[in-house]
Amino acid sequence: MGNALSRLDRAAFALVARHHWPGADRVLPRLSRAANHGVLWLGAAAGMAAVAPGARRAALRGVASLALASAVTNTVGKRTVRRARPVLDAVPLVRRLGRQPLTTSFPSGHSASAAAFATGVALESAGWGAAVAPLAASVAFSRVYTGVHYPADVVVGAALGVTAALVVRRLVPSRLTPPEVRRVAPVPRLPGGRGLVVVANLGSGASGAGEDVEPGALVRAALPAAEVLECGVSGGPTVPEALAEAARRAKEAGGALGVFGGDGTVSAAARTALAHDLPLAVLPGGTLNHFAGDLGTATPADVSQAVEAGEAVAVDVGRFGEDGHFVNTFALGVYPELVRERERWSPRVGSWPAGVIAAWRVLRECRPVELTVNGRRHQVWLLFAGNCRYEGLGLAPQRRADLADGLLDVRVAYAGRWARTRLLAGALAGTLHRSPVHGAALVGRLRVEGIEPGTRLAYDGEVAEAPSALVLEKRREALRVYCPHATTRLSATPR
Repeated sequence: MGNALSRLDRAAFALVARHHWPGADRVLPRLSRAANHGVLWLGAAAGMAAVAPGARRAALRGVASLALASAVTNTVGKRTVRRARPVLDAVPLVRRLGRQPLTTSFPSGHSASAAAFATGVALESAGWGAAVAPLAASVAFSRVYTGVHYPADVVVGAALGVTAALVVRRLVPSRLTPPEVRRVAPVPRLPGGRGLVVVANLGSGASGAGEDVEPGALVRAALPAAEVLECGVSGGPTVPEALAEAARRAKEAGGALGVFGGDGTVSAAARTALAHDLPLAVLPGGTLNHFAGDLGTATPADVSQAVEAGEAVAVDVGRFGEDGHFVNTFALGVYPELVRERERWSPRVGSWPAGVIAAWRVLRECRPVELTVNGRRHQVWLLFAGNCRYEGLGLAPQRRADLADGLLDVRVAYAGRWARTRLLAGALAGTLHRSPVHGAALVGRLRVEGIEPGTRLAYDGEVAEAPSALVLEKRREALRVYCPHATTRLSATPR
């Protein structure tokens, strides 16, 4: 079988060598050289980030996938199967590279890098992935066309690249991956957005479409019949004022409340929608969009599709104290500073290194707090509670697959002897979830008492002073949110 496959592989190589594609002799050798050491893909990532700020995560995921694929291919693949390079006699001189590679032939490192980068980008942004894929395919084919690899080398290299991208995705899940479990909720159909009143926070920061795009124009392009109320600028209404007015108008029209902004604005809109029993349409905008990402609504077009079709899901809402609500996260202690530092460094170095840097800076400069959790007294660096179970281990969870599981994802970093050293070591080694100074549990209710005066709490990006005692619990499926393809992802869990 091995001999038959080898003969077939060599025959395919010879067929490519004999065939002439007009124009390829000038383009493919240059393209193949441009991909040396990943230079082509690093340049593409830099260009993506410069042209569209919203593509930065896709570019970063592509580079991370490339790095893993390159490391595996060059340290394991080429040393395990020491296949000689093809003989160049059948390859026209004009196609050959000026300097022939000295490493073994199997698998193709260029193909692995190309496939890893393209797949990594596509897992974060389907549009950018489609733009990069033809270039990646051309680089892979160029390795056979120039005579430096057999077709099997390229196929296996590409498979390794795709696998590397999927491994990176497993370690750092994409925010734009649609949830795996959804529970359908009844909402009105709003053709063209008629009856939808959208609050656009102009102070939320850059949206995924770029800093120069007017939020109102984006909303009207996707939902031309929707009403837009802008806020968050000097002289205009505040976010709470705009939300109250939008809720009143939506209620009168029998429609829905919409919001365009970051997670803080979305959280405020969710509280308003709950208070007025209105469905909510979340259009991704602002600097951070964790809730929109967990919903699977990556663009205003996704929301438009759901609003037009009347598709929505029911999601849980976390509650703390008498009237506090959160749709993403709640935390006591140093978490506000941890998030601020992580988001500051993440665009520069990536999510995992940013989490390590943030932990080091916060643990060095802050002090732990004392509190009683379910009757037991603890000294902790932070207490984190997520609305529903988050993927990702340690103190930096990534995303949620189910937004209505009835659970609080609680994580605690305990203080004590050598606690800071252990926390930092666990963060560096990726074993924080197994550290004796880290605790985690999935619960439906949590009582926290004896909170020290001056302790700060954070919820969905907002920061406030914590009361002396509070209860964390869930409002099951309390919020109706427009979401595309809601009817295709029904929960298999009995309700």
